[in-house]
Amino acid sequence: MRAAGVRLINGTVESVQLPGPREVQADEILIDVRAAGVGNWDEFVRTGGWDTGTRPPMALGVEAAGIVASAGSSVTGLAVGDRVTAHSAPLREQGSWAERFIVPAQDCGMLPPEVPFDVGAALAVPALTADQVVSEALKVKAGQTVLVNGAGGVTGGMLVQLAAYHGATVIATASPGSAGRLRTMGATEVLDYHRPDWPSQVRQLTGGGVDAAANAVRSGSADAVQAVRDGGRLATITADLPPAERDITMAAIQVVPDGARLGKLARLAAQDALVISSIRSYPLAQADEALTRARQGAGGAALVLTP
Repeated sequence: MRAAGVRLINGTVESVQLPGPREVQADEILIDVRAAGVGNWDEFVRTGGWDTGTRPPMALGVEAAGIVASAGSSVTGLAVGDRVTAHSAPLREQGSWAERFIVPAQDCGMLPPEVPFDVGAALAVPALTADQVVSEALKVKAGQTVLVNGAGGVTGGMLVQLAAYHGATVIATASPGSAGRLRTMGATEVLDYHRPDWPSQVRQLTGGGVDAAANAVRSGSADAVQAVRDGGRLATITADLPPAERDITMAAIQVVPDGARLGKLARLAAQDALVISSIRSYPLAQADEALTRARQGAGGAALVLTP
C-alpha cells in the first residue's frame, strides 16, 4: 500500500510502502482514502510529541475523507459505498496518509454529496476542535460576546464561524490581510494581533471584556485572558493555560474523535454555514512539502494529500 510517513520518530517524511490493510474488526470500517488532512498536529506525531498508538515505519495522518470499502459485522448506519469523513486517534493501524485507512465506525461521519472530499478531509480536526471549544468548553449562546485570538488559520476560522452560528458577537484577532475573509465568516471586528494593546481594544469595544475567549495562538492565552470579563470563560487549543484570575473558568482542549458530531458539522458545510476558504492539495509523494507548509503556516489555507 502506498503511503507517506516516517521510518523512525523524528525522521524525514517520505514515501513508504506498507502492507495492505488487514480485515476489519466488527466495529471498524475501511476507508478508500480520497483526501487526507495535513496539520501542525501531524508534526507532533512525527517528532514523538503525540503518541497515536502506532510505530515506525508508519503512515502519518489522523483525518481523511473517502468511500467505505468494507464494514465490520456490528457496524450500523454506514455501508460499503458511503461517503465519509473521519478523525481517529489513537490509531487502530496506520495513519490516514495512505491509500486506505482503518478506523472505528464511531469516529466516522457521513459526508454529504455537496461536500468535496478535500473539504471533508480538511474539515475533520479543525471543525471538531472548534465545536468542542464553542459548544462544550465555552458554552456559547446567542447574544454573548466571543473573542477568537488567532482567527486567521483554519481552526481559527472555524471558531469564528461556529461562534457566529450560535448567535454570538465575534471579535477576532488576526493579521490585517485576513480581516476581510474573517468578516465574511461572521466576525464583527478584526483586530491586528501584532499590536500589543489589542486586549485593551477588546475591553473598550465590549465595555469591560468578552463573555468568552477562544485562544488559537501558541502562548497566546495570557494575552487572551486579559480581554475576558470577570467571571467569564477561556478555552485554549494550545495547552498554555495562564494562572487563574478573576473567577474566569479556564480549559485546555485537545480534540476528541466524534463521528456523530463530525457528521453534523459536515452537514453545516453542505449548507455553506461552515466554509474553508482555500485548500491546497498535494500528492502523497509531496507530503514532506505539505507538512513543511503546515509548520510554517499556510495563511488560512487548508492542506490535504490526495492519494
